[in-house]
Amino acid sequence: MTTPLLFPGPSLAELDERAREIFRRVVEGYLETGEPVGSRTLSKGGVHLSSASIRNTMQDLTQLGLLGAPHVSAGRIPTHAGLRLFVDGLLEVGDIAEDDRRAIETRLSAKGRNFEEALNEATAILSGLAGGAGVVVSPVRDAGVKHVEFVALSADQALAVMVFEDGVVENRLMKLAAGVTPSSLQEASNFMNARLRGRTLGEAGAEIRTELDDARRQLNEAAARLVEDGMAAWGGGEDAQRALIVRGRANLLHDRETLDDLERVRMLFDDLEQKEQLIGLLDDVREAQGVRIFIGAETRLFSLSGSAVIAAPYMTGRQKVLGAIGVIGPARLNYARVIPLVDYTARVLSQVTNT
Repeated sequence: MTTPLLFPGPSLAELDERAREIFRRVVEGYLETGEPVGSRTLSKGGVHLSSASIRNTMQDLTQLGLLGAPHVSAGRIPTHAGLRLFVDGLLEVGDIAEDDRRAIETRLSAKGRNFEEALNEATAILSGLAGGAGVVVSPVRDAGVKHVEFVALSADQALAVMVFEDGVVENRLMKLAAGVTPSSLQEASNFMNARLRGRTLGEAGAEIRTELDDARRQLNEAAARLVEDGMAAWGGGEDAQRALIVRGRANLLHDRETLDDLERVRMLFDDLEQKEQLIGLLDDVREAQGVRIFIGAETRLFSLSGSAVIAAPYMTGRQKVLGAIGVIGPARLNYARVIPLVDYTARVLSQVTNT
């Protein structure tokens, strides 16, 4: 598990055994219930100290910036710095539950699923199992194209298949105009293969569109339209056209804490609409070797809403990173459960997108 730059604050080594135990119990209690944890709760829950001793230690932890008091008479909750310290040093992450493992494998391995459908399904799985919003960003297509083919599925529908040199295969469903013949499909395939083979979409996209205007004299109209629609479907490989899929926003309304702060929920929903910033955040995850976690102000995007992001890269069979997938939700995510869910979903997604 890799993390971004930590919040400034004390390390676990600076806390004595008493402070560490009380801190751990406060955070675990808060993550479980969403409620502030008071000294009486801790003394009844197995901390063999007086309430006064517990309060004094909690006050010390508050002065260190690890705990906060939402109300004057309430107990304590962890700050974002406290959550970071807990996640990095005290969180015990187990293996993924067998039922979750089977659900992820079964749903992502469904026969006939193309690349885009797999990305959609992966985010739906995570949003359902983790209880937050599932999010995934499609790859930067920087591999050269190996082969392009248009395959008729019916009288009015075709499948545009693009095979990249890194082994990734992407399919796009396209509507066909009336009267498109097999020769038109072949002609369009030949035109694109001649100009794309060995080059990236970004390198060849603009040139193809320019040449298409001149080539209409040689291509029949149906073939020219197929080339035009095919390039539109792939978006020319530009970052601005990369798909950002967010599923399960409604899950963010189920948390009692967030419902008590509807303004924070509104800010989080606004954050999820910031496509370029969210893609940039997930692109940072591409450099990680495993799960990466961002909490609150560690990202500019979620600093106001105080949300957390748990994400992991998915990759080709040759271990080349394609993109990132993860969960976004309130800082009170169930980290012990969500981290292995994200990690396993990313690994299965890597497998099914390269078969």
